[in-house]
Formats: sequence, C-alpha cells, structure tokens
Amino acid sequence: MPAFKNYIFKFAKLLERTATAMQGKGYGAATIEQEVKLVLQLLDLVPQLGVDIGGNVGNYTAELRRRYPSLEIHTFEPSATNVQKLKARFGNDELVKLVPYAVSDAEGTASLFANQPGSGLGSLTKRKLEHFNIDFSHQETIQTVRFEDYWKDRLNKRRLDIVKIDIEGHELNALNGFGTALHQTRIVQFEFGGCNIDTHTYFQDFWYFFKDQNFDLFRITPIGVQKIQRYAESEEFFATTNYIAVNRRV
Repeated sequence: MPAFKNYIFKFAKLLERTATAMQGKGYGAATIEQEVKLVLQLLDLVPQLGVDIGGNVGNYTAELRRRYPSLEIHTFEPSATNVQKLKARFGNDELVKLVPYAVSDAEGTASLFANQPGSGLGSLTKRKLEHFNIDFSHQETIQTVRFEDYWKDRLNKRRLDIVKIDIEGHELNALNGFGTALHQTRIVQFEFGGCNIDTHTYFQDFWYFFKDQNFDLFRITPIGVQKIQRYAESEEFFATTNYIAVNRRV
C-alpha cells in the first residue's frame, strides 16, 4: 500500500509540473528568444528605444539588437565583472548604451550579493540558498539610480518601447522608481520567482501596481501569452516565471 501511494504522489507531481509549465509557471529560465518574440508581438510596431535592466552578460540586449539593428538600448548592469563583459561584447556598438548602475527606488550605494562575481543570481538581497548548497557570500558595493531621474536627465523623457527588468527580486523597487516614466512606457517585461521569497514581494503586489497604472498583464508560456484577467492566490508561483505588462494608454 505505501508503494502504491508513493506512485500516486509521483504521478500527481508529474501532472502538476506539466500543467504549470504549460501555463508558463516556472517556464522562465533560458527562454530569452521566446520572451523577446512575444514582447514584440504585443508591441506590434518597430521599437525605437529599449531598456534592459539587469543586463547580466547581454543576452537579452543581443537578441533585441539581432531582431532590430536600428534599436537603441540602454543596458543597466552593476556587477563590475559583467560590465567588463558587456564592454567587450558591445563596446563597438554605438546604439547600446552601457550603464554600470543598479536600478532601484532611490539613488545611492548598495551591496550586490552573489555566489560568485558576475553571477546571474546577483541580488541586492543576501538570499538564503543553503537548501540548494549555494554559498551567497560574495559581496561588492555598487551604485543605484532611480530610473525616472535617468529618463529625465539622459533620455529627455522619450517614449520607451520596451523595458525588461530582471533584477532578482527587486523588480518592484525598480518600478517604484519609474515615476512618470511609466506613463511613457509601452511594454514592461519582468521576472518573478524564488528571489521574491527572499525580498518578500508577491505577485499580488505586481498585479495591483500595474492595475493602478492601467496596464494589462500577460504570462509568457511555451505556446504564447496568457492574459491574466484577475488576481488569484494560485498566481503566487515561486519558480522563475516571466510576465509582460502592456500599457493601455500609450
């Protein structure tokens, strides 16, 4: 009998994983090509200006540039290791502007924590990852910027076609620093997952943030986007998932 119950539990777990994956829940790792493809489908115009917040080594920026060679992109990345990699990759590309700062809700300094220099797990929160045998003890001091200030000072309040935010649990902080720049933003793509456990932010926070700003929310899935019509607690799925917010006013 115990063996039969274990079989049932394993089968139920397999069904659960399949069902959630098809809804895009937990689908967000190594899916940049699909992410960009669906963002551009919802945008439905040739983008002129993009922002990549949390550029890491530049894969998202590179995919945008591959599809649109005339697209100007401002790529934010605070890790000194990754800044050097980005310079090597895009140093001769005049349309890629490298910004060596983290985007947050205030200008200043902060600590960037990671398991190693340049890690894609780097976060402004020292995450608890011992259950994955990951030592999160690497630390470096970085500069933070409030995006609305950058938008006003460096971008002359231009309309933003695409904004991608992947900053390991601090996406909401960055969005809170957009201010009036959000009104001139057509599309925001952002990540949600296990890092939000460490930062104590929930999908509900994003739902109401974008609802109040007149954005529609979509989840990226293997077969396209799924519009999220209303908030439900079942949306609180803490494995890497990507969303697209579309401004209804722009």
